[in-house]
Amino acid sequence: MSKFRIVPHGRLQEWVAEEKGFFADEGLDYEFVASSRTDESLNPSVDSAEGAPTEITRGAFESMEAGRACEISSACHWAVTMAASASHGRMWGRAYSITPSAIWVAPESPLRDPEDLAGVEVAVGFHSGSHFSGLQALQSVLPPDQIAVQFVGNPRDRLQLALDRRVEAANVFGAPGYVLEQQGFRKILETSFMIGFLINGDATDDQIRAYFRALQRAQVEIDTAKEKYQHYFLKELPERYHSMFDHRRAGTGERIVFETYTREMFERTHRWMLDWQIFPESQVGRVDYEQAVAV
Repeated sequence: MSKFRIVPHGRLQEWVAEEKGFFADEGLDYEFVASSRTDESLNPSVDSAEGAPTEITRGAFESMEAGRACEISSACHWAVTMAASASHGRMWGRAYSITPSAIWVAPESPLRDPEDLAGVEVAVGFHSGSHFSGLQALQSVLPPDQIAVQFVGNPRDRLQLALDRRVEAANVFGAPGYVLEQQGFRKILETSFMIGFLINGDATDDQIRAYFRALQRAQVEIDTAKEKYQHYFLKELPERYHSMFDHRRAGTGERIVFETYTREMFERTHRWMLDWQIFPESQVGRVDYEQAVAV
């Protein structure tokens, strides 16, 4: 049995479980791989701080399609559902999480109400949570022909573009969202969404269960004494943003829900993506719930 590689997902739970020794307590032979989110590099078109950002048409789904370097990974439940239905791994069906997220605008922006986003390009990540959650939230307030998005990269790219005032609005979640909030950006539309888990490679059922038992213990720790652990958000942010962020003013971010991701949720999510024609036929999966989801 190979080592179980654990990569944090911009949330607190893995960091807490590692600090408290919960993974080891659960008998998991693992390797903790620190997040790459502290890497200072950005998409070159973002780092230049000049002109319009380059369109990036690769996101969470494509990274799962190519295979991720860990035994279980996280992404929005839309991408995980499609990846699992296309046999790029199996979705873990006994837990999901909810992450706070929003479309943010600069303090001086004339945009005030959700309806003001009509025709405004909202910065999102291609085939990722910000893309799908943006569409789902916007469709509740705007007709489809007035919804516009631009694909500019990952949450950190969108954070920098928003700070540079190079996008009018950006859908951002996690620690980057807390940075925008603390820099005076205004939430114009709530876009919180579900995150799923994709089992990759040769992970065994025993390893997966041990991993989630540790995360459940970590969730209790966070719920009980969040102030002891919010500093871990700094581990998920490049140093350039540390002076803009006070973890004591942040929330707790993503919260894991240890409930079943049901057939109805799976099929409803899949149908929604097909209705929006988000994926080309070459990427659309057709595997049913029993084969795609480990319950």
